[in-house]
Amino acid sequence: MSSELIREALTKVIDPELRRPLTELGMVKSIDISGDVARIGIYLTIAGCPMKDRLQEDISKAVIGISNIKSVQIDFDVMSDEQRNEIKRIIRGGNEKTIPFARPDSLTRVFAIASGKGGVGKSSVTANLAVALAARGQRVGILDADVYGHSIPRILGMLGARPTAIDNTTFIPPEDTRGIRVASMEMFKPQREDPVAYRGPILHKVLEQLLADAFWGELDFLLLDLPPGTGDIAISLGQLIPSSELIVVTTPQVAAAEVAERAGRLAHQLKQQLTGVIENMSAFACPHCGEMISLFGSGGGEETVARLEKLTGAPVPLLGRIPFDPELREAGDIGAPMAEGRGSTKALEEIADQLLKRSVSLAGRHLPISPRS
Repeated sequence: MSSELIREALTKVIDPELRRPLTELGMVKSIDISGDVARIGIYLTIAGCPMKDRLQEDISKAVIGISNIKSVQIDFDVMSDEQRNEIKRIIRGGNEKTIPFARPDSLTRVFAIASGKGGVGKSSVTANLAVALAARGQRVGILDADVYGHSIPRILGMLGARPTAIDNTTFIPPEDTRGIRVASMEMFKPQREDPVAYRGPILHKVLEQLLADAFWGELDFLLLDLPPGTGDIAISLGQLIPSSELIVVTTPQVAAAEVAERAGRLAHQLKQQLTGVIENMSAFACPHCGEMISLFGSGGGEETVARLEKLTGAPVPLLGRIPFDPELREAGDIGAPMAEGRGSTKALEEIADQLLKRSVSLAGRHLPISPRS
């Protein structure tokens, strides 16, 4: 009876990476009781599981106190290939390997953050929007699709983070301190300094693998930090996830609107939805006199919107203006995005609130609701 009570308690212990109960994943190997000591065997997906200590703590908390159990001994073992294959079947819901966000029943909103050229703060906008959405209780993932110029791990304070490999075809993206899951080419390189020298067809395959081979879990939002311009990755995204939505980032400089328009034009050709435009590095208040300073000019956001509305024949909102803020840049350099109480933070939070408003109806779509409690 005591072992049954312990097994019942283990149904409430969630694997921190796979986010499923240990019992559902077949991770409970054995339960033995001797007096007031419970000895529990647990299977790990890999020998060097980074969540081993967390599992040990969570299991002990769940079991101590059941039927006078005063201590818990945990013996870790490693799954066989057959067991890992079963894990993959479970987390994919019995489906063959596919891109989950491209499935008709996916409820994850996929936003591609694009720009016509580099240097407009696209990666900073992506990371900080993810933080703002996570702070609102959303489950968020970021795919750092800027294969050559990846910078998301640094901005989120994840330098040195590595994915957990279930096997050669499935991996679990690591999480930052806010629970944001991140996959980046940087995490797969032997050294951070190593260059990535891929050509077109390989880039398509890399993006497909990062989307399909990763176990992202049930996300509300997936943000993709695209490379600048209208190259292979942007084209591949439109093919791999046709339902993805595009957000164009530009600067206030009117001349930048002409370049930013190209990113939106490509999305329109690929029949992606244009969600809106974000103007970054906008006017900011002088810290001494309070006068507004337009360091990079003004009107770029409105000009980009006007060009895209003329192109599409439909409204394209200006989602917001993010003031130029050196402290926001400094926060990204040290891996601590979104300093509280700043004008740039408020602008990012207001943009996140707009993204939370779903413009596409869910009527008639299958909702993947599980009967699990």
